[in-house]
Amino acid sequence: MARTRVRITPLLALSFSTALLLTATGCGGESDTSSSSSDADAAGEGTGPVVVATTSWEGAFAKAAGAEDVTVIVPESVQHAPDYDPEPSDLAAVADADFVLYAPFEPYAEKFKEAAGGDAELVEVNLDNDADKAKAEVTRLGKMFGTEDTAAEWITSFDTEYGKLQKDLKSAWPDGKAPTVVAQVFSAWSAKLAGAEVVGTYGPEAVTAKQLSDLTKKKPRLVLDNVHMTTGTVLPDSGARQVGIVNYPDKDLDLLTVYKNAATTMEKAMNAS
Repeated sequence: MARTRVRITPLLALSFSTALLLTATGCGGESDTSSSSSDADAAGEGTGPVVVATTSWEGAFAKAAGAEDVTVIVPESVQHAPDYDPEPSDLAAVADADFVLYAPFEPYAEKFKEAAGGDAELVEVNLDNDADKAKAEVTRLGKMFGTEDTAAEWITSFDTEYGKLQKDLKSAWPDGKAPTVVAQVFSAWSAKLAGAEVVGTYGPEAVTAKQLSDLTKKKPRLVLDNVHMTTGTVLPDSGARQVGIVNYPDKDLDLLTVYKNAATTMEKAMNAS
């Protein structure tokens, strides 16, 4: 089956449910119904909205915003998610959702809209890993899900980690100077993370002959390509080192890992001879 289902069970909820179960056992037990209820709570049942996300990117935003029951349709092994052809079972999963998260550029979005019917709320997600835009989207989704506190906690931890990554990357600047980069439009966020100077952008279409000439004249140190929409070597014979930036999280739906991985990629590229 193509779908990936992620359920996050809060430790506090598990401990509390376990305590209730032990208390009931110590008192001789009330009924099987109490045990079943506790078991359901421990499994994370009924603790929040059921979310279906087209890809791990939307799914990661949902998880960061506090959703605990998230089903991802497109397998993370699909490098270019818009190429995926939904199966009937995928569309069936949409029908059971409280929220369906999708991006407007995904060609199968209309199929999901039709499958959702009148019960699920369709949410168009702004897929952008720019730090400010990502935090705004997590906050918006948290309000929709009724998980504002969890979303706020995630943003606090994100700010702490993002600041650390920025500091580490700045200390890795070659000769103490911000590197000059050309970035694919959907990878520009990684340049901001590194504090790099963006001297030009390209995409999502392939680079034209004029763009090639103009961008090469900028003499960038790095080209930040988009792994999911790569068009091959962007500036051949320019001397710029091309690195691939990954936007989509893995199946664990950890959005912060995307920033950590990008930071590692950038640091290695800046220090490469």
